[in-house]
Amino acid sequence: MIARDDVVTLDEIDGYRLVRSYGHVSGSASRPRNRLRSTFRSLGMLIGLSSAEFLSDAEQLRSEALEALRQCADSMGANAVIGLQFFVSEGDDGSCEVVAFGRAVLVREAGR
Repeated sequence: MIARDDVVTLDEIDGYRLVRSYGHVSGSASRPRNRLRSTFRSLGMLIGLSSAEFLSDAEQLRSEALEALRQCADSMGANAVIGLQFFVSEGDDGSCEVVAFGRAVLVREAGR
């Protein structure tokens, strides 16, 4: 499995050389709308409270999307993902989706 440290936002990894590119990969995670949670979140925002629950939901979705991305890249034979980016969308119904995408690559230490 690709290590968390081998998924980077950069287009190259210092000290490593690109051996092969497998193309773009992505992973996504989503949550359906929860009317009660949305109501409390909206009320909290109205009175100026930050929503720690919203942040933890977003962090959980980000983590799930990254895990799906890593599994996809690993199944292709890659040992790293470069150029990592995220796309986050919220539906009109209050649902949320996080998509992580990047380029699956095979890298080796420079000099090997």
